[in-house]
Parts: sequence; structure tokens; C-alpha cells
Amino acid sequence: MNAAAEIERTDTEAQDKADVVLSVRDVTVAFGEKVILDKLSLDVKRGEIMGFVGASGAGKSVLLRTVLGLNKKQAGTIRLFGVDLDKASESERMRLDMRVGVLFQFGALFSALTVMENIQVPMREYLDLPQSLMDELALLKIELVGLPADAARKYPSELSGGMIKRAALARALALDPEIVFLDEPTSGLDPIGASEFDELVVKMRDTMGLTVYMVTHDLDSLFSICDRVAVLGKKRVLVQGTIADMLASEEPWVKSYFRGKRARQLDLAARD
Repeated sequence: MNAAAEIERTDTEAQDKADVVLSVRDVTVAFGEKVILDKLSLDVKRGEIMGFVGASGAGKSVLLRTVLGLNKKQAGTIRLFGVDLDKASESERMRLDMRVGVLFQFGALFSALTVMENIQVPMREYLDLPQSLMDELALLKIELVGLPADAARKYPSELSGGMIKRAALARALALDPEIVFLDEPTSGLDPIGASEFDELVVKMRDTMGLTVYMVTHDLDSLFSICDRVAVLGKKRVLVQGTIADMLASEEPWVKSYFRGKRARQLDLAARD
């Protein structure tokens, strides 16, 4: 290899590394004697919507919670924005936390707080802002996710399922993160509501430059908005790639999931 080609290869490798927002390498997670994830590896790239799918019990939520530091791993390395989370200082970890937004399954809004107060929770935890400014920022997030202004004063019990999801997304976006983690964001929504939420996720990605890590069972979401998909099974990532890669895979579970009757109907609808 000549010098020019070597320089180009090195530059490409450096760019590829810079484009990786989340890097998981050989991660093992066990609860007692039960191993859930075994030497699992994957990358999530800057600006993509990465979908995670797998059979019930495959470890999707375990992986998500491990990346967020809510579960302890027994082995492996997790790097976020190039920082090894095991070696990050308390101040580094705090700065990383401010670059991350999370939408938990079913929204997980605090029932005793209004929508505005829920959105302000991350602001109170990480920032020192006057109340008037926090109110203004919360109202901006409410508008950003497509909620009416009067939703600000409502409690979660007064919201529909779709509004709860949008309010939870507004809270996830409170600190203008660079990556958002979405856990089953369309579960419990009717097809129209789910489609509208998917469109909102794409809009947020495009306007805010977000990277999206999305755990989902929703085939519509996987086919319509995900740039890449990772399939978890056998305690690791079985396959990762585009929908075309999923459709070409001969892995039995992947084949059944992405080339089953319902998936074929979605694929045909997308082609029309």
C-alpha cells in the first residue's frame, strides 16, 4: 500500500470512529447465575435512528439499562462520545448525562407533577436557572413536540396516551441532548398515533441533529424510520444493518420476524 492510500485509510478509520456516538464492546451482563448478555458488541452512529428488536426476554431493556448505567455489567466496555464510562470522573459523567435524553416505556411521567414541571426535572437537576427561564424553555419543548400550550398545566392523568408520549419526549429533550434513548415509544398507541409519533422522531432527528437509539417491537417503525436495525438474540447481536439486510438474513428468528406475513404486507405497502 502506497503512502497516499495509507493516509486515506487512516483518515477513513478516524472518521468512522468519530461518527460512533455509542460503542459497546464484549459486554456481559448476568443476574446471579443467569447470563442475559454475553460478549455483546455494537455501534450506534451519529445522526442515525437505530432500532433494537428481539424476542421477549432477549435482553433489549437490559442492554438499554446497562448503557444508561442502571444495570451493572460483569465485563466489557461501553464508550459514549468516546469516553469509557468505567473510567469517567464524576464531572465527566455529569457532562455526559446532560448530552443524553431518555424516554422510558409508558412515559414514566411523575403523576404529582404537571407536564411543565415534569419537563423541568432535568433542568433542576443539572442547571441553575431562574424559574421564569425554565418556564419559557419548557413551553418551547411543549411546542416542539406538538402539544398544545394548555397541556403545560395538565397532570399526566389528564392526558391521552399519545400526549403522554409527547410530554415524555419533551422531557427527554429538556437539555437539548445529542442522543436520545427511546424504550418502546409507540407501544399502546393506535396506528395513527404511532405513525405520527414516528414522524415526530424523524423531525427531531433532522432538526436537532439527534442520534436515536430506539427499542421497539413495531414493524411499522422499523420499516419506515430506522436507518439501521440490530437484532438481539442468543445473548448477543445476531444481525445488524439496514432493513434490506434484515430481509436478506437467513437467521431463523430474523427471517420469521422480517419476512413473515405482516412484514411482507408492510414491505409491499412501502413499495407502492
